[in-house]
Amino acid sequence: MTEPFNIFDAIFVINLRSRQDRRQEMAEQLRRIGMDLYRSPVRLFPAARPESLAGFPSLGARGCFESHLGVIQLACKEGHRRILILEDDLDFVSDFSVRFPEISSELRHRPWDIVYGGYELTPPIPLSSERLVEISSDTGLRTSHFVGFDGNILPELIAYLEAICGRPPGHPDGGPMHVDGAYGLFRRAHPEFRTLIAIPELGYQRASRSDITPGRWYDRVPVVRNVVGQLRRLRRMNAK
Repeated sequence: MTEPFNIFDAIFVINLRSRQDRRQEMAEQLRRIGMDLYRSPVRLFPAARPESLAGFPSLGARGCFESHLGVIQLACKEGHRRILILEDDLDFVSDFSVRFPEISSELRHRPWDIVYGGYELTPPIPLSSERLVEISSDTGLRTSHFVGFDGNILPELIAYLEAICGRPPGHPDGGPMHVDGAYGLFRRAHPEFRTLIAIPELGYQRASRSDITPGRWYDRVPVVRNVVGQLRRLRRMNAK
């Protein structure tokens, strides 16, 4: 196991079986930091692909929610001490291999329950010189492409997410929604759990065809979709 990552018992990569493009891109990202998509502690987790909304904003939103819930349920069942969840459209920052060992060391010796390597703050907060910053339970965090959990909170998190699935849309306690919103409500309901964020981010979502939001026309036409995918790839390479 690569040393900085051994603070996590398992690293789950969520990927739809049909998204071979994202699977290959994620494999490249992991290789860049010395990890292997097909070797422990990394585990490929097949994303859910629902056929009905069941009150969720979109099929993709439901699939993402159920995929995260499935990972957490599995991790809890297997008794993992700490887990990391990565979505397959994650790109690591260019200096990840330099910064992460120090962050890993701090996570090893500092109490935490939830850690975000990638996020959008709502509202933004001033940047700090610290590597890891604890944020309040009512600070909004968007996106869920790079998030870790301490195993001790998994049972309560599972119960909370399952309750959201069982409520009708618009319920005052929270009905079906995007999973990042559900994590936010969970944090607000449990201010005793400590949430840390990496400053600056360790990873961001790459530009790619989305399975959550409705696709643009050029993401739906097979030949054009392939060309657009190559252009996105070139843009990312030139940006590094």
